[in-house]
Amino acid sequence: MSGKVVTFGEIMLRLSPPGVERLLQSPLFSATFGGGEANVAIGLAHFGLESYYVTRLPTHALGDAAVKALRAEGVRTNFIVRGGSRIGIYFAETGASQRPSTVIYDRAHSAVADMPQDSIAWDEVMAGATWFHVSGITPALGDGLIAATRAAVAAARKAGATVSVDLNFRKKLWSEERAQEVMRPLMRDVDVVIANEEDLQTVLGVRVEGSNAATGTFDTQGYRDAAAGVARDFGPRLVAITLRESLSASDNGWRAVLWDERAGTLIESQRYALRVIDRIGGGDSFAAGLIYGLLSGRGPEAALRFAVAASALKHTIPGDFNRVTVAEVDALASGDASGRVRR
Repeated sequence: MSGKVVTFGEIMLRLSPPGVERLLQSPLFSATFGGGEANVAIGLAHFGLESYYVTRLPTHALGDAAVKALRAEGVRTNFIVRGGSRIGIYFAETGASQRPSTVIYDRAHSAVADMPQDSIAWDEVMAGATWFHVSGITPALGDGLIAATRAAVAAARKAGATVSVDLNFRKKLWSEERAQEVMRPLMRDVDVVIANEEDLQTVLGVRVEGSNAATGTFDTQGYRDAAAGVARDFGPRLVAITLRESLSASDNGWRAVLWDERAGTLIESQRYALRVIDRIGGGDSFAAGLIYGLLSGRGPEAALRFAVAASALKHTIPGDFNRVTVAEVDALASGDASGRVRR
């Protein structure tokens, strides 16, 4: 399958204590990399797509290590800009049972956050692209990234690429009011929206009635009305909503729905009962799975099943990246969820 896919955002250094220890319980950190759009790019590369990631990284050892990490996963780094003085960092503490996972950011004035607006030649980046993906995290990093996101989306539209946006609201980065001010107008140029229940309300001002993710109560009609409303009022043709039942930090229910505006139908996925190893990157792996499913010519229902299965597998893998193959995802999506040893 051919097709150039582009993602744009910030890749950060991830520092995590061993296992499910608290931060600095022991004086050890595992140093890896992660970040929303980078995670999507890596997932797509593992699925065999021509995956490009765009960001800005400093010209020192940490910036070099981030580039090498992307290349090691099969991501193309031709359009990464070098400059600035620091890479963003986040500290991730993995929760267990009734103790939630927590994240502490140290990303102010990172290389990409302070990137000059003319740093990226977007028409060149998007030449030949079939898909462009970005998340709400990127414009939340500052006014310069708002302008860059708008320029990237405009160039993608000009190139004829499909545009997807994961709303990905982060209250530690911006307010609901600012998120809506920036993101609602952007939806006019978006083909596929990915969100959870909270994202829809905080970023677009759309409520899902009759559901409560904390208690595992889901009302199909509420999701149908919300997704159809997003398509009707903002313009995207596909609206995917992930549904996480947070029974505890260790045990989640996981599924999704997809509104197809052209067909006027709401598609419901299979449900998985997850024993969570690492949930960071779970939404990004869903986005990568949905993009791959649609680009590979699968219909909306098959693409949704693939996306949910891909994300379920990611929850079993430590770190941000979803290192799974199409064959592994297809096996799970087809019903092989036993976890039996394959010899």
